[in-house]
Amino acid sequence: MEIKTKPSDIILHQQSRTLEVLFDNGERFNLPWEYLRVFSPSKEVRARFGKDRILVLNKQDVVLKEIKPIGNYALKLYFDDGHNSGLYDWRFLYELGVNQEKYWQEHLDRVAALPASE
Repeated sequence: MEIKTKPSDIILHQQSRTLEVLFDNGERFNLPWEYLRVFSPSKEVRARFGKDRILVLNKQDVVLKEIKPIGNYALKLYFDDGHNSGLYDWRFLYELGVNQEKYWQEHLDRVAALPASE
């Protein structure tokens, strides 16, 4: 799927712990920090997108400390757990926004399927 839209505004909301991304086609997404961290585009996580994707756990309290633009095509996000690899390009951010409900439910289903810890 070719995405030609790009962000017209990006707003970091500290209180709601979301990154709001407004695209030039009028779409707007509020992406929770936990969601962005769990679905990081870093090689170790994203390389196996889908059911074989690495399951990232216990990021509900993660803090998005810093955002750096990378040229005119991506963002680099810096989280307080030390994670800062992977570039969130415009296509990937748009994909995360459009599929947020689906992707998050798939993540929750995978977490629920884990064996109970003793």
